[in-house]
Amino acid sequence: MESFADDLATMVRTPLSQSHVAAMRKVGTISDFKTGEMVQEPGAAMDQMHYVLEGEVEAVDPRTSERMGNATLGAGQFFGDLQFLSGGVSLAGARAVMDSKVLCVPRRDMLRLMSDMPEMSDIVVTVLAARRRRAVEQADSALTLLGGEESADIRRIASFAARNRIPYREVAITSEEGNDLAARCQIDRAYPAVIFRKDQKIEPHTPEAVAAVIGLGLAVQTDDLFDVLIVGGGPSGVAAGVYAGAEGLSALVLEDMAIGGQAGTSSRIENYMGFPTGISGGDLVGRGEVQAMKFGTRFAVPHRATDLTQCEKKRFHVALENGQSVSARSLIVATGVQYRRMPLDRLEEFEGAGVYYSATEVEARWCKGSDVAIIGGGNSAGQAAMYLTRYTTHVHVLVRGPSLASSMSDYLLSRLIAHPNITVHTQTEVTELHGETGLNAVKLHDRLGGQDWTLKVAALFIMVGAAPNTDWLSGLVDLDDKGFVRTGPEVGGATQYETSLPGVFAVGDVRAGSVKRVASAVGEGSVVMSAVWAHVNE
Repeated sequence: MESFADDLATMVRTPLSQSHVAAMRKVGTISDFKTGEMVQEPGAAMDQMHYVLEGEVEAVDPRTSERMGNATLGAGQFFGDLQFLSGGVSLAGARAVMDSKVLCVPRRDMLRLMSDMPEMSDIVVTVLAARRRRAVEQADSALTLLGGEESADIRRIASFAARNRIPYREVAITSEEGNDLAARCQIDRAYPAVIFRKDQKIEPHTPEAVAAVIGLGLAVQTDDLFDVLIVGGGPSGVAAGVYAGAEGLSALVLEDMAIGGQAGTSSRIENYMGFPTGISGGDLVGRGEVQAMKFGTRFAVPHRATDLTQCEKKRFHVALENGQSVSARSLIVATGVQYRRMPLDRLEEFEGAGVYYSATEVEARWCKGSDVAIIGGGNSAGQAAMYLTRYTTHVHVLVRGPSLASSMSDYLLSRLIAHPNITVHTQTEVTELHGETGLNAVKLHDRLGGQDWTLKVAALFIMVGAAPNTDWLSGLVDLDDKGFVRTGPEVGGATQYETSLPGVFAVGDVRAGSVKRVASAVGEGSVVMSAVWAHVNE
């Protein structure tokens, strides 16, 4: 298929070696597929690696059952994308073009081989990641979103999918294809819907339902016990997941929205070492997620922790919002901080319909060619302002204080001030939200002069405050007066990152006294693992 073309070229240049294939043969089985027979059903669990020994295999569009593109897989190539690493379902199918012999290796055995043979792992991960990247870019997916132009729920799912790097297609509700989809899915009239494969409606229209269908949800048994449970999928949590897997610990990372956390919404991080031209927060943490999955760390989204209990020294239970629970011998709190919800009337009504808490390509599309406003004076707000100038006519940055000098990096502040399409309004706050089905204006108050005025905008991005996500800790660990987790000897912790409760650790922005930067969060998530390993294995 065309989306496989470049990574297939990579495979030709760096194929799996004979020793790799020999190791796969020891744990796999050889299956014969007749012409036209399905090798991998779209939407079915990716529980095997399919390596072509003889013959030819084509990728199958899950919506049409036709071949995707023009390229095919021949001898020495394998089928799959990152869903194989995550344990999800296949977002495309595979079918034999001619009578073929395929080496089928169980996922668990393949992951073990990849752990034991780094050269094999490099090749497999490179190809799987390239395929996912192209699927996202070309919207080659079994997931179709219908009616995002009208529905805030569909927009939220689009944001969820984009931030988790899940490929999806968007179809206008009034288009001919939209009408065809409605008829095929037995919808009385075209209305917002989420469709998987040809005609499977996903209901309700929530990120949780989508995650469950494609295999990103939580599939654990009540008696499963992880070595370490990491709550929070931002830079510190993902870094901890990488090192947990590398140290041989069974680890699960839970995230309540998207892997990357708040950092994942940053369009460009320029001060992270090793990326002189900058990198988006989503790409940076996304690479870490793939790296962690390679070592066997599992991820589950979207899952919000609601309660923590301890039943014995090395057994912690974390209850989740959906009623499930997870148990582990140790716990890492990496929940970071979240932007505060403003005390504004109609705020909830406009969330997803003009009010947003991240500025990615998804949100930017809905306000293209219009004026927008951003509440916030930190680096995240500054990066969002610069990014949004690519899509909008003008960006208004609203700040309660007298300046941005104390809250924003100097290089970023200089760019904002110099940009002709950005206006910084200091001593200014939003008092009202206006609009019918979507936001179209905000009422502002000049705190210095006392005047009120109205600003017409298509979107308001709220990026202010830093509220720690610690309510779920149930009073079992010491917090400071702002709700951040206290760690170290002063609260009885045996190490710098251990909390007042032995076996529970905290890293990243949620930890009291931490440096609120991506690089330091990654460092803490990496360093904490030696203490976690000692606790689990003492």
